[in-house]
Amino acid sequence: MKIGVISDLHIDRYNDENLQQKDFTLTLANEVNRQSLDVLLIAGDISNDHMRSYRFMQALEQMTGVVIYFVPGNHDFWNQSGDDKTTNEIHQFFKSTKYYKEGEPVDLGNGWAIVMNAAWYDYTYASDRFSKARLEERSYYGGTWQDLVRVDWGKSDPEISLEFAEKAAHDLEMVKDKKIILMTHVATHKAFRVPMPNRLFDYYNAFIGTSDFDTFYGDYDIKYSVMGHIHFRHQVIEGGVKYICACLGYRREWRTKDIVHEIRDALEIIEI
Repeated sequence: MKIGVISDLHIDRYNDENLQQKDFTLTLANEVNRQSLDVLLIAGDISNDHMRSYRFMQALEQMTGVVIYFVPGNHDFWNQSGDDKTTNEIHQFFKSTKYYKEGEPVDLGNGWAIVMNAAWYDYTYASDRFSKARLEERSYYGGTWQDLVRVDWGKSDPEISLEFAEKAAHDLEMVKDKKIILMTHVATHKAFRVPMPNRLFDYYNAFIGTSDFDTFYGDYDIKYSVMGHIHFRHQVIEGGVKYICACLGYRREWRTKDIVHEIRDALEIIEI
């Protein structure tokens, strides 16, 4: 089985009159077909709106016939379509689709399974010189972490991180006899935070990842840990686990101006 992994497409953040949303769909569809993928995993942040992200997956599925699984990223929880869904309702909306299987691990056959969990950040990736109260302000050096104004779980970020982790533990237990691909959006290994000291990310690393998943890697046979969010492409192998971040990222972060090259470079392949 050939599985493609990509994240952080940000199809509505192209900032280039020569590049449109349809180019992301067509280019990724062409690459899925070129690679003859059986499954495509998208580790969050397709767009800044839940409905746009959902429709992108529908269109991609129609163009390729590939099986798509997805975890919503923080941007996918944003609501720019103007409907009245709350953050929690958007979460339930994604769970009602065939793409996001939180609570329903996918049996891939041959002793493999996928566990999907968006996860959330718990502030533990920040420098310890900041108090929890200071991090809860989510504002630093004149900038504001936009989830502050666009996402409202009704609870603190660390509380939500723990809730997601508890759900992940439940799902992992359901497939504890299998080799597991764990897909989250936020980082679950501190190797993926921005190296410190850093003038900005000593603070903003707080919103990069979670430590609530740490014990899972010793307790379950996780072979691949797929994530996004950090906007750089990186892999780490540790303790028999391959951690993969396959972010496309914002257009201004690309190394080239060629979307075909960038999507090909971002897309990682898992063969099981």
